[in-house]
Amino acid sequence: QLQACGGGLVQAGGSLRLSCADSRRTFSNNAVGWFRQPPGKDREIVATINWNGGSTTYSDSVKGRFTISRDRSKNTVYLQMDSLKPEDTAVYYCAVARGSSATTHIASYIYWGHGTQVTVSS
Repeated sequence: QLQACGGGLVQAGGSLRLSCADSRRTFSNNAVGWFRQPPGKDREIVATINWNGGSTTYSDSVKGRFTISRDRSKNTVYLQMDSLKPEDTAVYYCAVARGSSATTHIASYIYWGHGTQVTVSS
């Protein structure tokens, strides 16, 4: 089961690192994405990474502050979040894509993990 963890409460300007792992199946050859859903808003894409970590994408709102990475040997993808802002408050989800290339098309993501809450106080 895909599981995102590492969320919590942090002050503005702080950092958190989210992890996404699956103990039952490997996704080492698949692209993975991080998404978030702020309160009362639609789910939005945050960052994506291709199968070997050589290609990444970021939304404009997090570019320069968040870093997506992966450790294929651990079947884990990370989202390092620095310089957090109150507007980053959301439930964060990871999802595995059907293919190996990083993609911003939500429909390409075939299975989703449970989310983890990130709350940034001002």
